[in-house]
Amino acid sequence: MNASISAGELFEQQRERLDLRWAAGQTGATRVLEAVHTVARRPSLAGYLNTIYPNKVQILGTEELAWLDSLDSRHRWETIEKIIQFRPLAMVISKNQPCPEDLREAAEESGTPLWISPRRGHELLNHLQYHLARTLAPRVTLHGVFMEIYSIGVLITGESGSGKSELALELVTRGHRLVADDAPEFTQIAPDVLDGTCPDMLQDLLEVRGLGVLNIREMFGDTAVKGNKYLRLVIHLTRPMAEPLPAGIERLTGDSGTRRILDLDVPTITLPVMPGRNLAVLAEAATRLHSLRMKGMDPAAAFIARHSNFLERGET
Repeated sequence: MNASISAGELFEQQRERLDLRWAAGQTGATRVLEAVHTVARRPSLAGYLNTIYPNKVQILGTEELAWLDSLDSRHRWETIEKIIQFRPLAMVISKNQPCPEDLREAAEESGTPLWISPRRGHELLNHLQYHLARTLAPRVTLHGVFMEIYSIGVLITGESGSGKSELALELVTRGHRLVADDAPEFTQIAPDVLDGTCPDMLQDLLEVRGLGVLNIREMFGDTAVKGNKYLRLVIHLTRPMAEPLPAGIERLTGDSGTRRILDLDVPTITLPVMPGRNLAVLAEAATRLHSLRMKGMDPAAAFIARHSNFLERGET
């Protein structure tokens, strides 16, 4: 889905943190910036005043205002007109500097949001760039239960009735933490990072068949839930009748692979659901195995190498 943010929403979200206040152009609060507008490398989401590659949020610091003051009246007006024509989401003046009257009039007439903040330019740049990048980042909602197991973000997937919620409940009782049930949202906040969160509607809730909806925070305490976590592993539960039992090399390496989520290939481990199997222990073991592999240690590869060396010694 395409994320978007309006100038009014950005102002409200950052007003307290950056001490923003309106100087002009309040009629432009409905001006919208969509994620599809940020695909190109330039312009950037937020940056200092740039009339060649205009930023979506133009920051006017001491140097930028001094540069405007150095222009003659005709060139100055042409520059301001050019800035307004690029339709930025907003303009922000740093360090509570006085707003030039001609800039205020141009912003008011065109409905271009113009804000003033006591913060320094680099603070405005860092906060706005990070906030906009995160808000407009690619995101997707997946079906499953998102957990923190041994400090690793693990998404538990499977068909309806495969036991995902029951497994999550047992993991919570073993000291692990719930992030989201049923519909976790994942946002690609960096080229190799998927951040998973829970929709507000489902916060702290886990639905278990036969018990209904449980409030994990109230039942197990604040330490049993977590607001967000980076996704590092997918554990997929399958019914034994749906797929044949593994044979050959799969008995050594396990049923491992990857799942494409947005632009990342996330490691996946498939666990068959069969009577008598303790899925909580298996999920914990799968997570520990993933941690070992991330450190470059693969028990299956080590066993195969050991076996090969044994055969070579036997031949000699």
